[in-house]
Amino acid sequence: MPATSILGRLRRRDPGDAVLRRAARLTLVASVVFYGCRYGAGSTVLATYGLFGTIAAGSFAQLPGPAPQRARILVTSLPAVWALIAAGSLLAWSTWSAAGGMLVIGFVVAFAGVGNPRLVGLASAFQLFYILASFPPYQPGTLPQRLGGVTLAIVLLAAAEVLLWPDPVPVSYRQRLTAAADGVAAFLDVAAGRLSGPHTGPGGQDPRRERAYDLVAAIELRRNPPEWAPSAAGAQDRALRICASALREALAEADRLTADAPPEPIGDPTAAPLLRSCADTIRAAGRTLTPGAPPVRLDDLDTAIGRAETAYVAGEGDGHDPPDVARLCRDATALALADQTRVFATGVRVATGSRPDGEDAHAGLFGYARHSSWRLYWWQFRSHLAPRSSHLHSSLRVAVALAIARVAAGVLHTTHGFWVLLATLTVLRTSAADTRTALRPAVLGTVAGAVVSGGLMLVVDKPIVYAVVLPVTLLLAFGVGRLLGPVWQQALFTVLLTVVFAQLSPEGWRLAETRLVDVLLGAVIGVLAGVAMWPRGASHDLRHNATGYLRASADAVEQTVLAILGGAPPPDRALDRVRRRMILVDSSYCQYHSERHHPHRQQVNWDAVLSAGHHVVPGAESLLRRNPPGCLAGWPAAADLLRDSAARLRSAYDDVAREVAHGRPAGPRPLRSDCAAGLDRIRPLLGEAGPQSVRHLVEVDRWLSGLADSVARIHPPVGSEPAGIQPR
Repeated sequence: MPATSILGRLRRRDPGDAVLRRAARLTLVASVVFYGCRYGAGSTVLATYGLFGTIAAGSFAQLPGPAPQRARILVTSLPAVWALIAAGSLLAWSTWSAAGGMLVIGFVVAFAGVGNPRLVGLASAFQLFYILASFPPYQPGTLPQRLGGVTLAIVLLAAAEVLLWPDPVPVSYRQRLTAAADGVAAFLDVAAGRLSGPHTGPGGQDPRRERAYDLVAAIELRRNPPEWAPSAAGAQDRALRICASALREALAEADRLTADAPPEPIGDPTAAPLLRSCADTIRAAGRTLTPGAPPVRLDDLDTAIGRAETAYVAGEGDGHDPPDVARLCRDATALALADQTRVFATGVRVATGSRPDGEDAHAGLFGYARHSSWRLYWWQFRSHLAPRSSHLHSSLRVAVALAIARVAAGVLHTTHGFWVLLATLTVLRTSAADTRTALRPAVLGTVAGAVVSGGLMLVVDKPIVYAVVLPVTLLLAFGVGRLLGPVWQQALFTVLLTVVFAQLSPEGWRLAETRLVDVLLGAVIGVLAGVAMWPRGASHDLRHNATGYLRASADAVEQTVLAILGGAPPPDRALDRVRRRMILVDSSYCQYHSERHHPHRQQVNWDAVLSAGHHVVPGAESLLRRNPPGCLAGWPAAADLLRDSAARLRSAYDDVAREVAHGRPAGPRPLRSDCAAGLDRIRPLLGEAGPQSVRHLVEVDRWLSGLADSVARIHPPVGSEPAGIQPR
């Protein structure tokens, strides 16, 4: 019965057998390398570095992509591995030189993930390579054997990734983006039908709307593993992030159009045809993300946008009739949607390797694609060299903790100092709460494993027995232990180390005692570092960075409105400040989701908060392209209306910023407004300006209303669902 229960738990926790397949590959490679080096070549150095090279690259490294991509990453990482082992071997002559190297290398390896978070999956493995080589005995002459053992292990592991029980290829981010594009395109067809044909019932009841929101939600970064999410500083990943943002905005605009559609068909000659062209373009652009597909063409969309802009008039009839503001609102929303569609299509082209044309309408948005990858990474690094950067805090915490652990292991002359640093690396987390949580299974598992190992070594003292059971302990430690939980994993890993070192340097039952003492020492250092250095983790940084982000967004909104009214220069500097803030808040947000959170502090809807800021930059850029600075100068009544709307929106942003900073409710928010709500504000002004100025006023007012919608979604009214909220 216990065996049946354990097997049932394993199947439930590993339905696709991915963990067990990975453990089987690692077991086979590690066994071949260890047996061949220890008993075939008779070298304990080769065996040690071959085995731990397999464990570091096969277990501690979290690699993205399908099997061929993971194998390619392993092979191309070999020069970095050689450099780390060489540095550790040469600095092992004294405790202080090894600790100084640990401080520098620990920080550099951890901070390297700023430019490409996928490198975080390699950080622990890279640190282990330096740690292993930095301990006595100081034998630079054995460096060729050390490098040979690690190289053999990584090459065989890369071959096993491709040839032995390869994992099924998971759904990539690009595939999710393609599915989301199809879902949004289907809902755009629905929106076009509501404008041009008979319909009944509210638009929110259409199942294609719910499907579109579900598919768009699946492309959020927090719903994708870090190794798959497009979070790097390179041009293609940046383009994919812009594509996701544009797709969300296009869906929100389509939702507004369906909410504003009158109950009877209006035969609208502008909005409905443009929506159909947008649907076709989004669908075609999404499918070009498939490898080998030709780039999407924008000719048809540009033609449809030109026709819509030509038909975008302020009124009808003999010129004495007042402008049809409701139609203007619909047309402005459709044009804003078309603009986001073009951003999405251009982003797809950049993401598939093309460079934007200098004359393209959105060339400025993708201007980074003209720079080299090294320059883009440097900008990312420079942005994170800031006091509030959670990446900087985390990297410093890891480096200092490992350096202290290296000093402690050297000063106390621990027999296996490697275990001290490994325990520190295992326990240390980005917040004190997470560190304390990791401490308990590490200690309990090590104690249990030490008891079992000590008893085993008292009974069995023949190395041949440990050689026979090595594959079994490998499979248990990296397969069964990982599925059963941290305590089991730590206990079985302790037994595995006992089995290995019983063949390398037999020490009897005291080996288990040494393991227990070393782990406790490393755990204490990890806990102290986690408590003493930025103990609140990313949550405090996220609050601070989000507060600054929201306030910078509010400044950019005000500067954009003033520029359109002719009272200020273009808001380029304000928008640049928002972009810089965006880098920090995105980093804090990603790290925040990897931590445990206090149950009484989870009061902030972070998705909605960040969304309220993410709408500002692309919206302002699109607005200024269609409504140049100064286009509403000389219309005092319109200036008063827009300044009042911008001031109320600024107040709402400030309220949210104060709530984020202090975790307190901030009072009422501006509720969403549709075109009908805009009629009462705009109608009294219609006789004071020409049709073109009315068009500019409607577009700017519609943009501010859309931003108010995003702020209102942070705390929607009870019992209501504002347009654009993802259905649950």
